[in-house]
Amino acid sequence: MLVPVVLAGGVGARLWPSSRAFLPKQFIQFSQQRESLFQSTIRRLEGLEEIGDVLVVCNEDHRFLVAEQLRQLGKDHSTILLEPLSRNTAPATALAALSAQQDATDPVLLVLPADHVIINTPAFHRAITQGIELARQDMLVVFGIVPGRPETGYGYIKKGKELNLAETSETSSIFNVNKFVEKPNKATAEFYIASGNYYWNSGMFMFTASRYLEELKLYGNDIFESCHATYAQFEKGDEFQPIPEAHFSACRSDSIDYAVMERTKTAAVIALEAGWSDLGNWDAVWDLQEKDKHHNVISGDVLITETQGSYIQSESRLVAAVGVKDTVIIETVDAILVAHKDHVQSVKQIVKQLESHNREESISHRIMKRPWGSYESLASGQGYRVQHMVVNPNAALSLHMHKQRSEHWTVIKGEGLITCDDNEFKLQVNESTFIPLGSKHRLSNSGEQPVEIIEVQIGDYLGEDDKVRFEDRYGRVTID
Repeated sequence: MLVPVVLAGGVGARLWPSSRAFLPKQFIQFSQQRESLFQSTIRRLEGLEEIGDVLVVCNEDHRFLVAEQLRQLGKDHSTILLEPLSRNTAPATALAALSAQQDATDPVLLVLPADHVIINTPAFHRAITQGIELARQDMLVVFGIVPGRPETGYGYIKKGKELNLAETSETSSIFNVNKFVEKPNKATAEFYIASGNYYWNSGMFMFTASRYLEELKLYGNDIFESCHATYAQFEKGDEFQPIPEAHFSACRSDSIDYAVMERTKTAAVIALEAGWSDLGNWDAVWDLQEKDKHHNVISGDVLITETQGSYIQSESRLVAAVGVKDTVIIETVDAILVAHKDHVQSVKQIVKQLESHNREESISHRIMKRPWGSYESLASGQGYRVQHMVVNPNAALSLHMHKQRSEHWTVIKGEGLITCDDNEFKLQVNESTFIPLGSKHRLSNSGEQPVEIIEVQIGDYLGEDDKVRFEDRYGRVTID
């Protein structure tokens, strides 16, 4: 059986301000796309033979994003492993391998980052078919991207001896791995391209669960032992499988590349030419989109004149550009990025500055997604905050209380069921209620249309960690 392992961690800092810690790039639907990158990663696996349920490894903060996007694809029965903190791809894949072995006899794992773009799906499927055969011969496979330019932002793989597959005459795209090399400078990258012996390291891998664990035990035994101890403490759930933090936090952080692939003696590389991109920065987003006659990509409420080769995206207001060239302009409700396309790799430095100043713009958007709907902060000041809340049909907030604030709720759309201590009543449009400090309360929506309310919070402390939950249909034990 082939088990896809989708690694959905990461924050995509170079795609700020659209990508942030609480809603990273893999879960975003970029302009001209019908689905998120995460959903596209899973969708392109359709048509492969003997494929099992998807196994996703993600940050626990993204569990409901993952569950909802899987539901939209009809993949409700997928296994979701929840990381309490990041330990890179080697431990994540080890836990996925241990989990996959419980449901199938030594399955072949196809390890995929959740944020890649692949245009030519048939070519990708052919490479996977080759990879399955190699994996069943105890090889550890990496997919190497045929490079189209001397890129300095990727690691490279130098190919070695050409390999023959037992059941096919195809030999022009499969090789032993000679070595992995770090991201080069421009001159070195140009040499790699000219030689024809190097591929970009895609970060996509294939091997059987047992072979990966064997090689990890050989070359990274401390990671192997930590993951075994962690998995032994798993509490299996119907949908989510939380990874116990006590053991996992002690695990060394390392990538599949460093921990295993660069050291194993049985690594093979399959050359892949399928319109691949890791969508690592805004220039890559521009490159993949349909452009106008002046090579611009425009999304949202945008007006331009005398503008060339630019990517301009508006989410909430009119953006006008005059006389700009090769420029990225990204407008969101609370932030605007302006960058030359030659410098988009440095957007990550802006995010680091935001983090150093504890700015919320580094981690969250004004509109925050929740399993029951969403909320948007409209205004705030000393002792107050105003929010617009949307509760989806057949959804409900947890039954909870606040120790340091009271709330006023006014319904502006739909009909909500309010629970406040021992009272339960309905509120319709233009009706309000007061939620006293310390009261147990909840808003539910049993109707077929969303319920929208304006919430005014009053108190000395308005942080989201001022919350005690008593009941919750989504199984949450942390703050919203």
